[in-house]
Amino acid sequence: MNILYCGDKGIAQGLLVSVLSLLKHNKGVLHFYILTINYEDTVAFTEKSAKFLDSLVKKTNAKSFVKLIDATDVFVKNLPKKNMGSYFTPCAMLRLYADKVSEIAKLERALYLDYDVVCRRDLAEFYNMDLTDIEAAGVLDIYGRRWYHYHGLFVQDYMNSGVMLFNMSECLKSHMFERAAALCAKRWMMLADQAALNKMITKRKLVDRKYNEQEERPREDTVLHHFSNNFKFWPYFHVQKVKPHEIDKIHDVLKITEYDDILNEFNKLKDNL
Repeated sequence: MNILYCGDKGIAQGLLVSVLSLLKHNKGVLHFYILTINYEDTVAFTEKSAKFLDSLVKKTNAKSFVKLIDATDVFVKNLPKKNMGSYFTPCAMLRLYADKVSEIAKLERALYLDYDVVCRRDLAEFYNMDLTDIEAAGVLDIYGRRWYHYHGLFVQDYMNSGVMLFNMSECLKSHMFERAAALCAKRWMMLADQAALNKMITKRKLVDRKYNEQEERPREDTVLHHFSNNFKFWPYFHVQKVKPHEIDKIHDVLKITEYDDILNEFNKLKDNL
């Protein structure tokens, strides 16, 4: 399986939890790719962290690896100019340049994961699904599906971009990434990278929510649990942000203990990053 992450040095601890969860439930060969940049205040994911993660994944399967890719040149040449002042770091845009990074463009398929996605079950069924004539597979966004529609006013088709399975050959054929990056360069959008992907993915496959559970607690059948931001209305309106490596919040706010074995391992290893 080819797993794609994007981010700067700030994602290291969350990414370690995500990787540990994938290793727990998937014993086959896993190829991890991390796209990163050094740009203005954005400091790249470190080579030290990547080398440590590489040694870690090889303990589960000697053929697995972690490859760190500096995409600074690609990013600078294709700046998402209209969205550089967004709430998110520039790294949120990096997957839009997957077609311009040779190591990613040559893959048959790539599963993009946000660093705050935790795996709960074997991914094989999801990863190996039929993608004939499909550019990307994903799950409806729990909030955006109500407001954004691309195939009719009452059609729910707006995908959350935290988990996306890309058919790379189909994406290259349709120039999907190129068109999404160009849109970010010329038009400001809320959640720009997600909006651009949803706008430009014309051949999508919507899959069950178990492959990207965005609620704060997973369901029994959840395969991938995405610790996305959630809106709370009591005792006042606020955005609840809890990430997988924030152990106290996982326990005290979400009341989740099922990841304790992974989090205990994370505590033992995090100083290596």
